[in-house]
Amino acid sequence: MSSRQWLLKRWRPRSLQARQLLAASVGLVAFLALAGYALNAMFADTARANLSERLKNYATAYAGGIDFTRDRSLYIREQPPDPRFDVPGSGLYLQVVMPGGYGNSMSAEGPMLPDVSGHMLKPNEEVFEGPLPIIQIDGTPGEVYRYGMGLIWGGDGAPEAEFPYTIYVLEDSRALGKQLRGFQGAVWFWLGVTGLILLLLQTLVLQWSLRPLKRVINELTKVQRGERERMSEMHPRELEPLTESINAFIESERENLERQRNTLADLAHSLKTPLAVLRTQLDSGTSSDQELREEVSVQLQRMNNLVSYQLARAASSGHKLFSAPVPIEASAEEIVRGLEKVYATKGVLCEFDLAPGVNFYGEPGDLQELLGNLLENAFKWANRRVLLTAKPISSTPGRRAGLVLAVDDDGPGIAEDNIAKVLQRGVRGDERVQGHGIGLSIVQDLIKAYRGELQVKRSAELGGARFEVTLPPGI
Repeated sequence: MSSRQWLLKRWRPRSLQARQLLAASVGLVAFLALAGYALNAMFADTARANLSERLKNYATAYAGGIDFTRDRSLYIREQPPDPRFDVPGSGLYLQVVMPGGYGNSMSAEGPMLPDVSGHMLKPNEEVFEGPLPIIQIDGTPGEVYRYGMGLIWGGDGAPEAEFPYTIYVLEDSRALGKQLRGFQGAVWFWLGVTGLILLLLQTLVLQWSLRPLKRVINELTKVQRGERERMSEMHPRELEPLTESINAFIESERENLERQRNTLADLAHSLKTPLAVLRTQLDSGTSSDQELREEVSVQLQRMNNLVSYQLARAASSGHKLFSAPVPIEASAEEIVRGLEKVYATKGVLCEFDLAPGVNFYGEPGDLQELLGNLLENAFKWANRRVLLTAKPISSTPGRRAGLVLAVDDDGPGIAEDNIAKVLQRGVRGDERVQGHGIGLSIVQDLIKAYRGELQVKRSAELGGARFEVTLPPGI
């Protein structure tokens, strides 16, 4: 096992709540990280836009108070829009670029600002740049944001007196950085608090959501301990298929156990008489060796028949709760071919009326036993015709379809008051007809195991008997 596999196996959450909480935590952290990044980016853009607008206002205010002498020297007629422009190294600076030179505000005396010589903007052109490196008045490196506006000086109105000039207003980036850091700190703090609250709420929601599942586990534990017989039916809709499957499995296992006990009891009771006969023969000592061998042979054959019958009965009575679909047509054709050989002298014709793709959901052996006994009974009593009908019963989405299986014959039929007697174990409809009288009983046991229903009535199609098996939709 590699180290990666070992780590995955060791750190894999072993509870649904831990899995959900881990997934929710990862998703929440990712969401909060993206949200924080987006908020910081948006605030930074907004702060830079506000800074650009503020510097533009300063530039516009200076544009109204700037004048030039005849030799094109800079002259500022009015007070600066902000007192910091008059304080050296204050962090707010003015640079005016003119043809052949440039001028600065008092605050620009001392710091080494970006060189603006030759950086003349076109008239009405605006730029916002930064951060740009500078050297502070104390010699330390720093950065500034710069806004520039291109203008034209009109002079005394003569066209030859006009000339372009550019106003640059710069502000130290530390103010914007402090503002951004303050906002980022507040954003991450409140996002962290929000994340913790959401994780707490997520934990509470998970506990509340998983409470029905824990109740299912508790009920199942009580069933295992024998404190309950089955799961309750008061569960959320999503868990109903699970609890129904568990209840069906529990009932199936109990029925299987009960059948096994009954089969063993029946087998023990059936073997008691042959064993008693043998013991009597051995104890009497009056029989010759030949008579004793014949009696032993007879009783052994009888016991062998009993054991074979009980084993076949036990095997055919049980079925798996979840089984793959078994096509009916193939099994029916195989059985009918064999019966046509057995009853060749009667010339019975078996017809099929099967829905396309109709299936039996259960053990293939159970289908063989069910069809074999019903069809053999029909062949036995039919005059000329037997009809096998099979069609599915529609069910709700997500559940397997039910089944209606019917066998009709054109024989004498069964009187209504004689139906219950015919279905009894060991009773034959006509003692003159060969048989053991257990075929229909086996059919009933199979149908009961599949929680189905058997109806015996007059065939409207052929006029004889109709044996109709209805198997309900499965889970």
